[in-house]
Amino acid sequence: PGDAVAVAASGGKDSTVLAHVLARLGRRLGLRLALLAVDEGIAGYRDAALRVLRAAGAALPLPLAVVSHRELFGWAVDQLGPALGRRSRCTVCGVFRRHALERAAREMGADWIATGHNADDVAETVLMNFLRGDVARLRRAANEAWGATNEATPSAAAPWPTVPRLKPLRHASQKEIVLYAHFLGLPYASAECRHAPLAFRGHPRALLKELEAARPAAVAALAHSGRRLALGAAPGAGAAPGACGRCGAVASGELCMACVLLAALDRGRPKLALGKRGL
Repeated sequence: PGDAVAVAASGGKDSTVLAHVLARLGRRLGLRLALLAVDEGIAGYRDAALRVLRAAGAALPLPLAVVSHRELFGWAVDQLGPALGRRSRCTVCGVFRRHALERAAREMGADWIATGHNADDVAETVLMNFLRGDVARLRRAANEAWGATNEATPSAAAPWPTVPRLKPLRHASQKEIVLYAHFLGLPYASAECRHAPLAFRGHPRALLKELEAARPAAVAALAHSGRRLALGAAPGAGAAPGACGRCGAVASGELCMACVLLAALDRGRPKLALGKRGL
């Protein structure tokens, strides 16, 4: 009771349902809720979603804060084309988005960040990390499958510690969320980002649909398997996180990933930064 929760909202079905559920529960639990949106700078996509989100926020009613990639980082996603070439923009966009949510939630005084990830999203992430052989992210996904991350401040050296995250819908399937929105008449934006087809996540998503058609429990099984992963420590995993030398955020190296990408973009060599970090 009394905790402040920043609801990461995009205007899509997941975050719209999450905001609606938390608004109803928040009145009983005494939560202080606010919607937090990120404008990545994708013309014709994010603009429409933000219009839907503003209407949803007014109907609940919940305050809405919007932060933009252009204002925080000096780059909009649509500006990354010449720098990245045929490479997916989704990696850079995702890194910037997480950084923006973290920073904005901290400035809002939020105790938690709630995201709308559902069981399908969790299953996709587990499958994607297996396909990439990404042990570090498999470990992180295993922790996130419990629904909360960063429960303790990773480093006292960081001027702004991380805000812990929650995934309240992590056990709800995408179909259940769509049905919830349908029967309650909740409007949401359904257009897909035009950069999404270039993302690697599309491959495990398509594979997951085939697996689900053959075995309906595949999504739930993969999502729950994240909680049972017992992974050995990766090389260097024992080192305590420190502070980013550029922005002060928690970082495992001298710079956080957002600042690594920003520095590479400023030098005109973002592909090199992506390749070095295995992204």
